[in-house]
Amino acid sequence: MSAYILRRLLLIIPTLFGIMLVNFVLTQFVPGGPIEAVIARVEQGEGAGDNVTGGADAGQQQSESVDERYQGARGLSPEFLAQLEVQMGFARVVCEAGYEPRNGEEITHRDLSAEACTKEDIGIAERFFIMMGQYVTFDFGESYFKSKSVVSLVIEKMPVSITLGLWSTLIAYLISIPLGIRKAVRDGSRFDTWSSGVIVAAYAIPGFIFAILLLVLFAGGSYWKIFPLRGLTSPSAIWEDLSLWGKALDYLWHIFLPVLASSIAGFASLTLLTKNSFLDEIKKQYVITARAKGLSESKVLYGHVFRNAMLIVIAGFPGAFLGVFFGSSLVIEWLFSLDGLGRLGFESVVDRDYPVVFGTLFVFGLIGLLVNILSDLMYVFVDPRIDFERRAG
Repeated sequence: MSAYILRRLLLIIPTLFGIMLVNFVLTQFVPGGPIEAVIARVEQGEGAGDNVTGGADAGQQQSESVDERYQGARGLSPEFLAQLEVQMGFARVVCEAGYEPRNGEEITHRDLSAEACTKEDIGIAERFFIMMGQYVTFDFGESYFKSKSVVSLVIEKMPVSITLGLWSTLIAYLISIPLGIRKAVRDGSRFDTWSSGVIVAAYAIPGFIFAILLLVLFAGGSYWKIFPLRGLTSPSAIWEDLSLWGKALDYLWHIFLPVLASSIAGFASLTLLTKNSFLDEIKKQYVITARAKGLSESKVLYGHVFRNAMLIVIAGFPGAFLGVFFGSSLVIEWLFSLDGLGRLGFESVVDRDYPVVFGTLFVFGLIGLLVNILSDLMYVFVDPRIDFERRAG
């Protein structure tokens, strides 16, 4: 098993490299870029953003500088656009051979103000390998338009994604597994028929439609105002005065509707998966043999069938959690005013904030590949008879 795990770990390197390469190439064919995003913001009177150069203070100075250099119909000056390209990593500063700074000038790779220094564009391939070299050391840089690093942005949005991912997955498993087992045992009964109708209807309803329905009914839309409209907790002035038990209740009160809306589709598919797995196992010969020996139905079901039938369900838990955790619905976050990773990813793509786009893609891609290995280990844990190393051989 150790050799199999080692091979899988080594395969992460080319797989992750391919994921990054494909997405990097695709962005080169997308119209617009971060420079165009800065120009659009200035033309619309929104300012250039908080962090075009890096750091909160520098970002504020840069935003003021962008506004000062905006020339109305003529737009931003070519010199300033060239400086932006250097600061965003699309170009480098090249000075004439033998040039030495005078009068206290400081020459850096991001400074075009010195004499005899010009801008040299960096090729697409070189930019990619520079980016990957930084990512290998987990240096993801800073956002173009926010005064924070990529890592701090992800950490800041993490509580929302953890909440939606963890609670939605746990609720789906706690409800779907018992319901799926009961449907398999009573296959074809009236209970199985009407519950299947409810499950199919739930699966067919998009999560955001269900979220709007919950808001209208229970969040003060047109009927009852039982649950709050936004956030994971109450405002800090109220939150700080609550006891530990009060904080827990306040947290559960805020997350009830968004978690319910995000778990509806997963609940339906997992229930049907559990039912079908049990039906396949119940029809096998070893179940007939166990019943012939006089074992009770509960011992047959939970002593023999359960482990085999639940193999695919339990082993898929890491992947299911990862899917909800990193694929949290943007629309649900937007409807409930939750600032999570889904919203961060959408805004970074719209703004062409490449450090955030590729930094999060690298981290989530790496975690996804590691979770796939963990899923295989879960298969072995649930059923020790599985030997991936022998299969690979």
